[in-house]
Amino acid sequence: MSRDSLRVLPLGGLGEIGKNMTVVEYGGRIVVVDTGLRFPTADMLGIDLVLPDFAYLRDRAKDIEAIVVTHGHEDHLGALPWVLRELRDEHLPTVYGGRLTIAMARSKLDEHKLREAPLEDLEPGEELTLGPFGLELVHMTHSIPDSCAVALSTDLGTILITGDYKFDQTPVDGDPADVSRLAELGRDGVLLLCGDSTNADRPGFSPSERIVGPHLEEVFARAQGRIVVTSFASNIHRVQQVIDAAAALGRKVSLVGRSMRKNVNIGRSLGHIELPDGIVIQPHEVEDWADHKVVVISTGSQGEPLSALRRMAHNDHRMIKLHRGDTVVFSATPIPGNERAVNETVDRLYHIGCDVITPREAPIHASGHGYQEELKLMLNLVKPRYVMPVHGDHKRIHLHAQLADAVGIDSGDVFSGENGLPLELDGRGARFGEPEQSGMIFVDGVDIGDPADVALRDRRMLSADGIFIVVATVSEQSGESVAPPEVIFRGVPFIEQADRLVVDIRAEVERSLAHSARDGIREIDLLQQELHDDLAAFVYDRLRRRPMVLPVVVEV
Repeated sequence: MSRDSLRVLPLGGLGEIGKNMTVVEYGGRIVVVDTGLRFPTADMLGIDLVLPDFAYLRDRAKDIEAIVVTHGHEDHLGALPWVLRELRDEHLPTVYGGRLTIAMARSKLDEHKLREAPLEDLEPGEELTLGPFGLELVHMTHSIPDSCAVALSTDLGTILITGDYKFDQTPVDGDPADVSRLAELGRDGVLLLCGDSTNADRPGFSPSERIVGPHLEEVFARAQGRIVVTSFASNIHRVQQVIDAAAALGRKVSLVGRSMRKNVNIGRSLGHIELPDGIVIQPHEVEDWADHKVVVISTGSQGEPLSALRRMAHNDHRMIKLHRGDTVVFSATPIPGNERAVNETVDRLYHIGCDVITPREAPIHASGHGYQEELKLMLNLVKPRYVMPVHGDHKRIHLHAQLADAVGIDSGDVFSGENGLPLELDGRGARFGEPEQSGMIFVDGVDIGDPADVALRDRRMLSADGIFIVVATVSEQSGESVAPPEVIFRGVPFIEQADRLVVDIRAEVERSLAHSARDGIREIDLLQQELHDDLAAFVYDRLRRRPMVLPVVVEV
């Protein structure tokens, strides 16, 4: 790629919902837009978070002018601590975003003890020069305040990365998207639009966030007992509407879940949330109030394993014990891939005897992402030369490309890409370049690692078929067995004749050791390898399963 080319490299967010991260490169310098994560799928056993593979940035750390975050949701902000930790020894770039976004970033970095990272608020419309780039944030509406599109101008042209958006004409905070600025950008000429594809499969216009409040109040008015509302902790406007509905009906509010309490405090400090005097009670006080006087606002709308609502559903929350007559309101829809976890949580709530209200039963949720007509409106306002749909699985990216074609953009100017595939633009046009390293890295606790790590493979094996541990004692001189082998097994399914199987395994161990002794094998490593292979074959022959086999050979 020449220094006169403009390159847009998505490292996350294409072919998936989540872990959004885009590298924009011009004149040998880089601006990173968003550093998101996503949550693990059911087969990622013991994994806490999934990050984009940002090895490309490690090698180019000194070329990074800035990181710009479009808004405070985890799928756009959540990977920031890990990215900065990896870059810290080379170069810590300044992180820019709206006021709430930067407040959330600061809180997150404080938790990771990265207080030296430079963070700066940037007001929409304020222009900033970053090396060969001009940066401007454009105010958008989404399900969190201070959401912005990112306009990066260069000598070659302007790139507009929309972030997550909808065209809500009556937002809760009364501040709709800056349509006039989008139109101005379109009039001046936008070279490339990277647009949100999340709801490219939904026809029409998305409903306004403002409609949710009255419907929540209707649901609350019908509830006889306690009400538990679960929503995204970052959906500040939704939390405000729950508080307003509770206040209108004379109920107290308790905030449950660490991220819920943290985000409400940040929202209050910036004026996004107002709490009537005396309305908030602590979780441990909930039992002191009559059921019809309490609303609990909780994390856990996506069925996250350690979330407050999930623990309540499994009767494992130390302060809130759900019982028959409670009403649980899901003021959110499952992110694609989370449906199973949400359904399991809902089923547990029904088992307890709770009434469960989801968006299927009442209009108590409005998506923060625009539907098809809003995506068309963005395309018509901006009038881009080229389009690259982002933030969506391959189906939604394909549908977004069709919408671009429908509004008159030549199909040859629409690029449906994937993570790691850079789009290169210059005076001659636009084309995909050579793929760069991309993919996933896993967070297990606070450590990050390669997804090919054998630990994950081992966890899958253990979860499916269990483990056999065999301890054999052999003579140092002859290599023959000198004591009965010990056999321990855990998690091996459907063993009806365990005692008989243990006897047979001991006999197989003796046979394998005798065979190795005859072959003159004395090294511990080789003995263990022989024992592993013989036992694995024996166990599979008996059980038709492949549990993990761990032989331990001790010399005496």
